[in-house]
Amino acid sequence: MTALPKIGEIWVYLAASPLLGLTITLIAYLIAQSIYARARFNPLANPVLISVALLVVVLRVSGTPYSTYFEGAQFVHFLLGPATVALAIPLYRQWPKLRRAALPLIGGLVCGSLTAIVSAVGVASLLGAPHQTVASLAPKSATTPIAMAVAEKIGGIPSLTAVLVISTGVFGAVFARSILNVLRVEEAAVRGFALGVASHGIGTARALQVSEEMGAFAALGMGLNGVLTAFLVPLGGALFGHL
Repeated sequence: MTALPKIGEIWVYLAASPLLGLTITLIAYLIAQSIYARARFNPLANPVLISVALLVVVLRVSGTPYSTYFEGAQFVHFLLGPATVALAIPLYRQWPKLRRAALPLIGGLVCGSLTAIVSAVGVASLLGAPHQTVASLAPKSATTPIAMAVAEKIGGIPSLTAVLVISTGVFGAVFARSILNVLRVEEAAVRGFALGVASHGIGTARALQVSEEMGAFAALGMGLNGVLTAFLVPLGGALFGHL
């Protein structure tokens, strides 16, 4: 019985350190990656999803505020920028193929981006969702920083948008392979681009696990969709607001 108070005292001491968030994030991901490997890389055992669930449980049970956790986790958050820039390397290696497929990729980008926006806004509006929720849903297929900025600009809730973006990414990483198989889409470049457009960074990470070619096209789809979403969503909001 005396061990429990000591453990509590140790946790209080560790919680005061900004490295706590970084440590538990890395541990959660290592556990999730181990489960993913034991499941033979089954998409249902997505390590991002498992990591998030583990972190939520730890923070909830320990009573640790998110702000305290993020003091350490922000170091991982900072690395998102360099990691995104590093995606230019596989993209450069696929440059000849990108040039040949430029026109179909642009068509797929426009259709995919519009479908993601219109379907989310349309379904939410039909179900009677308030404006803030609809605005938060509109940029859900863009990468998190862009989606949050766009949502805030059109009257959405950035924190809700962040949750929706992560959920969209995890869904794509888990189910994209099955959906694309049913549609008989076999070309690695097409599969990767579709995953990047629909599921941004999490989908791109999944694509990179499959092949460098698929990851390169996913990175391209993620980047271009972010730019297009940042243009289309405010424009559409202004247009429909005026009408």
